[in-house]
Amino acid sequence: MNSRAYEIRSIRSDEWRQVKELRLDALRDPVAHLAFLETYENAVAEPDGFWQDRTAGAAAGATARQQIVAVGEDGVWAGSVTVLVEPAGVPDAFGELPACTQGHLVGVYVRPEYRGSEAGVTRALFDAALAWSWESGLERVRLFVHEKNGRAEAFYRKSGFVPTGETTPMPGGTGELELEFVITPG
Repeated sequence: MNSRAYEIRSIRSDEWRQVKELRLDALRDPVAHLAFLETYENAVAEPDGFWQDRTAGAAAGATARQQIVAVGEDGVWAGSVTVLVEPAGVPDAFGELPACTQGHLVGVYVRPEYRGSEAGVTRALFDAALAWSWESGLERVRLFVHEKNGRAEAFYRKSGFVPTGETTPMPGGTGELELEFVITPG
């Protein structure tokens, strides 16, 4: 696994079946309850049209969001990350008004057998998401991580994300920590 080559690219609008399969696998992960706001039970019940629309809205050429995947030589999707564009002055998912146009990384998932590999799948996905963000003119990229998801938080920090000091409360009295990566040219 570690020596495989991967193509890192945006999804295509006709790849809704692969998008659905990867998302359902992500929602079955043991830490899915910490990482995702969606449940497997709700996602698996969605009709094909939902997945087709979701895929088309995040495919290559879309401007409001972009889903980036790592595809192995064998055609297996090893993982993905999605960048949501949050325009300045427009309420975000939490009802806040961003001061600048920013990206919000969501849906970060790499299949367990590809995590921590020498191939650097997760790092390559993040590099591509940040590159797409910069090319799209975004001034800032942020993400949220559950306060009990130490593995993910450690990776995000290693990748250059820093805590902002902001948190978002979650059901059960826990919270999500906001981390940001300020994009600079060069």
